[in-house]
Amino acid sequence: MLSAISSILTALGLSSASGLNAYIPLLIVALTARYTDWIKLHAPFDLLANEFVIVALIVLLAIEVIVDKIPAADSLNDAVQTFVRPAAGAILFAASTNALDVHPVLAAILGLVLAFGVHAVKATARPVVTASTGGLGNAFVSIGEDVVSAGVSIVAIIVPFVIGIVLALIVMWFVFFRRRAPT
Repeated sequence: MLSAISSILTALGLSSASGLNAYIPLLIVALTARYTDWIKLHAPFDLLANEFVIVALIVLLAIEVIVDKIPAADSLNDAVQTFVRPAAGAILFAASTNALDVHPVLAAILGLVLAFGVHAVKATARPVVTASTGGLGNAFVSIGEDVVSAGVSIVAIIVPFVIGIVLALIVMWFVFFRRRAPT
């Protein structure tokens, strides 16, 4: 039971992190599965640990990291990533829960929804950052997003229960402010 909860929390963390940057959590999972025993990917997700896939993820990550720092190019990148980030979230959620009795379609849908939700917030906020800072803040915000994506991915793999605590705090914060809001 504890293993199932841990897998679900890992899936939640990884798919949410992919909403900020699709390639960071994919690469972290690929490298972790290839070089450690912390993650065991079952078919067909074990292809993530293939050396050609890892090289492709590194190249895609390098492109994403560079393009996401450039004003206007980052908005175009976000438009393209509208399809990539949710797909990555779906793959990561399904891969993380593959050993459980979670139906793969349900897992993929949950990952897709989580990644898309995070991506939608990011893609909506980025033009505001560009407009309010004249584009000077884009690189700093992008670096922050990359750090958060990497941090959440690592925490989701190593100590997934922290993801559960963070989710509980977010829900409590939302409920608290929802009750205080005038109706």
